[in-house]
Amino acid sequence: MVKQQGIGTSHAKIILMGEHSVVYGQPAIALPLPNVRLDVTLTGRQDNQQIIKSRYYNGSLIDLPASMVGIKKLINELIKRFNGQNDGWDLAIQSQLPAERGMGSSAASAIAIIRAFFNYYHKPLDRSLLLQLADIEEQVTHRSPSGLDAATVSSDKPLFYVKGRIGVPIEMNLEATLVIADTGIKGATKEAIVAVQNELATDNARAQKHINHLGQLVQQTKDYLAHNNVESLGDALNFAQTDLAALDVSDPSLDNLIHVARDNGALGAKLTGGGRGGCMIALMKTAMGARRLASILKDSGARQTWLQPLDKRGNN
Repeated sequence: MVKQQGIGTSHAKIILMGEHSVVYGQPAIALPLPNVRLDVTLTGRQDNQQIIKSRYYNGSLIDLPASMVGIKKLINELIKRFNGQNDGWDLAIQSQLPAERGMGSSAASAIAIIRAFFNYYHKPLDRSLLLQLADIEEQVTHRSPSGLDAATVSSDKPLFYVKGRIGVPIEMNLEATLVIADTGIKGATKEAIVAVQNELATDNARAQKHINHLGQLVQQTKDYLAHNNVESLGDALNFAQTDLAALDVSDPSLDNLIHVARDNGALGAKLTGGGRGGCMIALMKTAMGARRLASILKDSGARQTWLQPLDKRGNN
C-alpha cells in the first residue's frame, strides 16, 4: 500500500559534555534539540521520475552530487526494500540544521528520509531497524560512525554514551533554556583531533588530566540533569570549556561568543562538537533571558542562534 504522501521528521543534536575525551574512553552526554527540526516529505508523481528537492541540490536522484553520496546510497537501499524502482516521487528536505557544525545534519537527514519512506509505503518501523538503516548513510559520510548522532537525532531523551557501547537514555528534569550559537565557521574536527593527539604527545600527564576531568564532569552532569541542579550544571560547562581550551580545540570565534555569553547572564558556556569553529552553547535560567542572550550573541558575531527549553513543559 502506497500513500499519496509520506512524512518523516527528525531534529538536531549537540554534545552537551564529553567532546574529545569520549575518544579516549570517557563518557559523553548528547542532547536532542527538538526545536531545531528537519522534515522530509515524499510525494507521489504520475511519472516515474525520482526528484530530490533540498537547499543543496534540486534534481534527479541519479544526478545527486558526490557530497550527498551517502544519502543516495540510503535512498537506493530504501527503493530496493520497497520494490519502488518504477515509483515516481518528489522527496523534499526542509532543514533548520546547519551542515558541518556538529549538530548531526547528515544523521538527521537519514532518519527523516527513512521515516518518510516507511510512512509512504505504510510499513511499521522499529527503532532497531531505523538505526540500522541510518548507518548505511553514516558509514559513507563519517566512515566509522559511533552511531551516537543517529541515536540522538531520533531520540527525545539525552543519551549517556561510552565509545563502543549503545547510548543509554537518561532522565532530564531541568528548568532552564539552552542557547546554541553558530560562529559561522565550519568546525574542523579532524584538526581538533590532531591537536588533542599533539597535546598528549607533548605533555601526556597534563593532557590526560584534562581528559579525565572531562569524564568526571560528564558523570556529575548526569546527576545535575536529573535533579534540576542548574547552577552546578553551568559551572560544569565552564570547567569543561577550560579543559577543552587546554586541549587546544577552541578558537577565537568560539572564545568570543563564550565570553559574551558569560558576561550577559549565562550560568555556563562552552563549545560543542569538534571545535575549531562550529557552535557554542550557553545555559540560561529563563526563556526570556535566553532570547535576550541570543540577540546579543548575534550582535557579537554569531551567524545563527537557536533556543532549546530543557524542561518538557517549557519555561518563562
